[in-house]
Amino acid sequence: MRSGEISVVINTLNAEQHLERVLRSVKNFDQIVICDMGSTDRTLSLASRFGCKVVSHPPAGFVEPARNFAIQSADCEWVLVVDADELVTPALAAYLRAHVAKPRSEDGVRIPRKNYFLGQWMRNDYPDYTCRFFRRDRVYWPPYIHHQPEIQGSILTIPSGHTELAFIHLINPSVSVRLQKIDQYTDKELERRKEQRVSWFKLLFAPWVRFVKAYWLKGGFREGRAGYIHAQLQGIYKFTTLAKLYETQHRGANDPDLQAFSNEEASSNQ
Repeated sequence: MRSGEISVVINTLNAEQHLERVLRSVKNFDQIVICDMGSTDRTLSLASRFGCKVVSHPPAGFVEPARNFAIQSADCEWVLVVDADELVTPALAAYLRAHVAKPRSEDGVRIPRKNYFLGQWMRNDYPDYTCRFFRRDRVYWPPYIHHQPEIQGSILTIPSGHTELAFIHLINPSVSVRLQKIDQYTDKELERRKEQRVSWFKLLFAPWVRFVKAYWLKGGFREGRAGYIHAQLQGIYKFTTLAKLYETQHRGANDPDLQAFSNEEASSNQ
C-alpha cells in the first residue's frame, strides 16, 4: 500500500460521453483505476491514453456490486471514488491533498455534489452529500443501489457553503435519459424494499411529498421550468418505486379467477 497517496477509482460502462473531461479533472492524483463493466465504446481507449490501471468486473445492472472490488484494486492508502460523469474541481483536489497531510485526519470525507439537469445547476438537490473519500482499508460498500459506504472510523463533512469543493455532477442530460434511469433504478430498489408495505396513504401522498420537498421546501421553484420538471420527476421516481413494489407483492393475489385456476393446477399436479 502506498502510504499518504490517493487513488481515484472510476467504475465505467460505455462512459465515453464525459470520461475524457472526468479524467482530465483527476489526472494529477497519484493513480487512476478504471473498473470497467463491459464497455464497447471508446472507454478503454481513453483509459489507456490517460495511463489508468484497468480492471474488469462483470456487468451488474448498477454500480454498487462492483464498488468493493474496484476500491480494493487501488494501490494507494486513500481512495477517491468518482463516477464517470463527475468532475473534481481543483479546489476539491487541493482540499483532499491537505486532508491526507494532516497529522490526525478523519477516515472518511463526505463531499457535496452540484447536480445538473437541462443545463442548469439544480440547487434544490444541493448539497446531495456522498461519502466518496476514505482510507482503503476502512471501507465496506453494501451491494444495494444508492447505498452509501460504511466507514470504520471518523467522518468529516465538507460544509455545504463551500460550493467550490463540490463534485460537478453532469447528471441526466435529457428528460428521456432521466426516465430510462427511473425505470432502471426503481427495478433495483425492489430487493432492499421488498418488506415495505404499500398502503393507500403512502401511494397517494409519498410522491406528492417528494415533489413538494424538491420544489417548494428546497427551492426548486427558483430554477424555473427546469426546476419544476426536475421536482416532478422526483415524485415520479417515488411513485414508480411504490407501484412496482405493490405489483411484485400482489400480482394476481386479488383476482379470484386466477386464485381458483392456481388451486386447480396445484390439485391436478398432486
